[in-house]
Amino acid sequence: MTDSFDVLVVGAGPGGYVAAIRCAQLGLNTACIDNQVNHKEEPALGGTCLNVGCIPSKALLESTEQYHKLIHSFPAHGIKTTKASVDVPTMQKRKESIVEGLTSGIAQLFKANNVISIHGFGRLTMDNTVNVLDKNGKISRTLLARHIILAPGSMPSHLPTIPFDHEFVVDSTGALNFEKVPKRLGIIGAGVIGLELGSVWNRLGSEVTLLEALDDFLALADHQVAAEAKRQFAKQGMNIHLGAQVNKLSKSRTGLAIHYTEKEKESSIDVDRVVVAIGRRPATEGVVSADSGVGVDDRGFIQVDDECRTNVPNVWAIGDAVRGPMLAHKSSEEGMAVAERIAGGKPHVNLNIVPWVIYTSPEIAWVGLTEKQLQDAGHDIRVGSFPFAATGRARAMEEPNGFIKMIADARTDRLLGVHMVGPHVSELINECVLAMEYQASSEDLARTIHAHPSLSEAIHEAALAVDKRAIHRVN
Repeated sequence: MTDSFDVLVVGAGPGGYVAAIRCAQLGLNTACIDNQVNHKEEPALGGTCLNVGCIPSKALLESTEQYHKLIHSFPAHGIKTTKASVDVPTMQKRKESIVEGLTSGIAQLFKANNVISIHGFGRLTMDNTVNVLDKNGKISRTLLARHIILAPGSMPSHLPTIPFDHEFVVDSTGALNFEKVPKRLGIIGAGVIGLELGSVWNRLGSEVTLLEALDDFLALADHQVAAEAKRQFAKQGMNIHLGAQVNKLSKSRTGLAIHYTEKEKESSIDVDRVVVAIGRRPATEGVVSADSGVGVDDRGFIQVDDECRTNVPNVWAIGDAVRGPMLAHKSSEEGMAVAERIAGGKPHVNLNIVPWVIYTSPEIAWVGLTEKQLQDAGHDIRVGSFPFAATGRARAMEEPNGFIKMIADARTDRLLGVHMVGPHVSELINECVLAMEYQASSEDLARTIHAHPSLSEAIHEAALAVDKRAIHRVN
């Protein structure tokens, strides 16, 4: 028996489940296929983000930051404790509870919106047909749809010379599930994932070493933001080696030895566990059969146009599996947009104004272009910055580190990029995203009243500083 739908979504991550719900809201008969399971081996919607990525990592980051503040920050407030301890299994149970609550919430949303949820692996074949494969790889159902949205997401990249054993050598998923704090933790990769995972275990007492192959720290971020972040991480005790090319692992007398080359010199460190966090790749293997006709490049990305259309009529692709940043919120917006295009609408997604956030402490966030990118492109710019140390709220919070940097076009004053490192910048960045979406100028933000005392005053002052008229710092 072949079931037929208006829209069939392959993948129930932040792109897929949002697309499915929006399609259903628009009156389209919609089904969503996904093969994710939780730690109980039960079907779980939400994809990597909710199950083994964004949400569990933020839960652990929040728990460990509270512990770190208890030890290092609370005494300055006059709050002291003795014999503080960490119960990692309880921390993990809290994480799983949060994940289960959110994933079950998506199941309820599917039910409320009449989205049909189908568990299995979806594979697109010819003529808008999708085969549903069970865990043994056998076809359990065949589905037809007028429109198909491919949202398979991404998966951790691996190093051929560093195989996972899922106990001592793990990927990001494994690093979220440690039941005890490793005494020495080696992390291969100092990008977003490596820094967040390193922060979790460093706060709990692990001796963390990050080995980054690139010579630049956080190459995607503004150079001043990256430099300040690196300085703060070093103060926290994280050891970051740049230009460190990992060659192999071997057993050592006390655990594992990571052998790497740094500045043409062979070195090694002994650790108890290794996390490979070198990025992510599209999880498109097996999703698109050769006879489907859908174009996939040599890196596994499904080829799409600016509206997420593939080269096959009525087949769309979104999220981590296509061009653009691998960010959950980008995936969701593309899912919304495709649903509305299918229904005849004209939605808007601007991939040039997508916020980036790293949930370390201090947090790091940015939107738009960096100063170097603009200079390299020949833009005439003006730059203003303001430190959190000059704001009363950050001082009162005992979190004075970091700053906000604002870049505007020298002629038109239009905002071109805003870069932040400091407390709660994951929330502050959104004011600047909105401003840039509406093509605001730095003067627009400078003339906007911000509450006092608040962290957002730093945005106001950075905007004033673009014109060299900041009030609470020397220009």
